[in-house]
Amino acid sequence: MSAPVLTAVAWPYANGPRHIGHVSGIGVPSDVFSRYQRMAGNRVLMVSGTDEHGTPILVQADKEGLTPQQTADKYHRVISEDLRDLGVTYDMYTRTTTRNHYHVVQEFFLSMYRNGYILPRTTTGAVSPSTGRTLPDRYVEGTCPLCGYDGARGDQCDNCGNQLDAADLIRPVSRINGETPKFVETEHLFLDLPAFGHTLGDWLATKTDWRPNVLNFTRNLVDDMRPRPISRDLDWGVPIPLDGWRDQPLKRFYVWFDAVIGYFSSSVEWARRSGDEDAWKQWWQDPAAQIVHFMGKDNITFHAQIWPALLLGQNGAGDKGGEPGAYGALNLPTEIASSEFLTMSGSKFSSSRGTVIYLRDFVRDFGPDALRYFIAAAGPETQDVDFTWEEFVRRTNFELANEWGNLVNRAVSMAAKNVGAVPEPRDMQQADEELKAQARAAFDVVGGHLSRSRFRAGAAEAMRVVGAANKYISDQEPWKRKDDPERRDTILHTALQVVQDANTLLTPFLPHSSQKVHELLGGTGVWAAQPELREVTDLDDPTREYPILTGDYGREAARWESTPIEVGRPLAKPTPLFAKLDPELGETGPEWAPIQR
Repeated sequence: MSAPVLTAVAWPYANGPRHIGHVSGIGVPSDVFSRYQRMAGNRVLMVSGTDEHGTPILVQADKEGLTPQQTADKYHRVISEDLRDLGVTYDMYTRTTTRNHYHVVQEFFLSMYRNGYILPRTTTGAVSPSTGRTLPDRYVEGTCPLCGYDGARGDQCDNCGNQLDAADLIRPVSRINGETPKFVETEHLFLDLPAFGHTLGDWLATKTDWRPNVLNFTRNLVDDMRPRPISRDLDWGVPIPLDGWRDQPLKRFYVWFDAVIGYFSSSVEWARRSGDEDAWKQWWQDPAAQIVHFMGKDNITFHAQIWPALLLGQNGAGDKGGEPGAYGALNLPTEIASSEFLTMSGSKFSSSRGTVIYLRDFVRDFGPDALRYFIAAAGPETQDVDFTWEEFVRRTNFELANEWGNLVNRAVSMAAKNVGAVPEPRDMQQADEELKAQARAAFDVVGGHLSRSRFRAGAAEAMRVVGAANKYISDQEPWKRKDDPERRDTILHTALQVVQDANTLLTPFLPHSSQKVHELLGGTGVWAAQPELREVTDLDDPTREYPILTGDYGREAARWESTPIEVGRPLAKPTPLFAKLDPELGETGPEWAPIQR
């Protein structure tokens, strides 16, 4: 039975192109999940966009001699193109500088304010002595006063998981230029997190099936709930719609506050562009809907604690009670699918520190599917994983080229050469039936893994079917059956049937090559749909235009089931599915990302 599934993907900053560390936690896992859910017949809405407010954009704009809006425009397009080329099937990939987003954020805030979950406070804020610009808590680093971890941020310590204030750090420094920040008094608006202690704690206690890395982190969240600032002294962000605040040029919502509300605002934008302004309600108000968030582990706090608190406050469902806001009562997250870090030589991928492999370079030279497969099969699903060119070459050559590519090539080649079409089976033997049964059974196993965001296990099970099919062909030796064409044709039909099934199982991981396999098997039309970059006009400001990522995914033929391969479908000699990589690449890396010895 069809069910609504919202895939909510963390928003990348518009301060530079994406590297493969970014998409290891968001782009690939979220798309594998969404493609599977669509193939299984569910109603998927996949949303995200470019996070375009806050200090990171101002810093990058200064570096490039651009305005913040020009910087956001530039990198929103770059990131959108990169995600399109990777094949990430967003229904709505938008941005946080749309007027729709501004309106939704302000309505959200006003609902929480009326319900009593927003507090004005005078606080101490970090300021850069050289520029006079506010330093967000995440841009101040120092030693944690609680556990002594050197590298704690001004908002939280990733080592002990405690919430912090930048002023509490020992030896604080600016991540931007290394200077010691100055701390000054300023008035800001705060989210009253302690007012969600009971309701948020009760809700978190029900989430016993989340990934262990998320559960371990969230256990400490409710024990240390302090008011958290939602405004900053900046001139770049969503204006605050309150008397005494709206006319202050240096008061804006803190970027984290408006960014998480983007999951909802992008759903509203999708609905408005679809022609049914209430269409978002299928995912946000239906109790049967799933809402699955994808992000890196440094975002767990925002998605397991703060975003649910904002939803509870908007719903009037925190400890203080209240009334639902303009959008009614909204669903809370079903699952937080947080990945660990993809690292390079033990260091987190970082553009600013030069530890980087840009997505655009990677896809250009090696194609999207090889990267998608590596991340799904060997990525940082539940623990940090070190990316090495040696392991990437090994996975590509031995699993994609030698196992999967070789299976497709040998099965299609022999059938094309001997029959010219999908042959008709005759008397099926036990080995034939056992292989086909194994392939059919894999749909439940792989589907079960993907529905729970267990991508490594899903990929491994799909490749087990590939391995079994290769062994079957080697054992049955159809090339030796010239004197028994009926047996030869039965073997080849069985092999092609399992190739078709394996291609379906691998489609969420390998959507580009799965389209090619579909065509090699004589199929026509769109098997696995791809996203498109579409130029649109801002819904509420006709002077502004920008690209969105979207797509017509309902037209694809891929379904999560084993279907009989059509006898007589013409076949031709195939071309290689995956080119083998030079083993030397594993020792040197490409020229644009050489291995540092």
